[in-house]
Amino acid sequence: MRLRYTGVCHRCGAELPAGQPAVYERAVRRVRCISCPVSSTASRDTGPVTPAEIASGSAGASARREYERRRDSRETRIRQKHPKLGGLILALSDEPQSTRAWEHGAIGEELLAIRLRGLPEPAHVLNDRRIPGARANIDHIVIAPSGVWVVDAKRYKNKRPELRVDGGIIRPRVESLRIGGRDGTKLVDGVHKQVAVVRAALEGTGVPVHGVLCFLEADWPMIGGSFTVDDLHVLWPRLLVKRINDAQQHDLDVDAVHAQIAETFPIA
Repeated sequence: MRLRYTGVCHRCGAELPAGQPAVYERAVRRVRCISCPVSSTASRDTGPVTPAEIASGSAGASARREYERRRDSRETRIRQKHPKLGGLILALSDEPQSTRAWEHGAIGEELLAIRLRGLPEPAHVLNDRRIPGARANIDHIVIAPSGVWVVDAKRYKNKRPELRVDGGIIRPRVESLRIGGRDGTKLVDGVHKQVAVVRAALEGTGVPVHGVLCFLEADWPMIGGSFTVDDLHVLWPRLLVKRINDAQQHDLDVDAVHAQIAETFPIA
């Protein structure tokens, strides 16, 4: 089929421009090159896949595709409803916040991916990975000697993430996340679900899996600021890189874990 929107080959990671013919795998809702250089059985036919052969994925790609889909759909509706004034209406009106949020998120993922490139070898980064059997995706998965880091990028400009603690003496201690004063429980729950599926994929390996909420362009204080909530790290990009490097190192085969994670969680 000819692609209506820009996509990414789930095998080799090549970008597929809108209008280009590609194979759409309807059962799993993903696309691939018509003549993809990476065979679906490559790892079984030629031995273990090397790190260089594993596509890291394009950060924010799925969020950007969703933004473009919503933007184009809105433009089509307005032009069909107002054939003569559609262009003027589009020029004078703003996109809905629900549409702009997807582009906002995509930019955050792209910025964080740039920062994660600074991780030293043998660390690997996988971007925008699909969770099999679910509509959700994982923004970034870092595989390093300190373990596997499941990272959810959040671009909350000028808003301060804070830890709120209730109880602790008579009542049970309850921790919660606040962003600009608003409840962030759903964000914490979302990362926990991502961590759970990654741990399940690595069951029996003993590889530690860490969950992270990384806030970009937030209103972090000059001193301190980072914290953990319900065993999740809440921090900013520069500190995330430092935390990954400084955490306890483990005797694990980083390349093998990298290959296993990449196979389990394909490009979204």
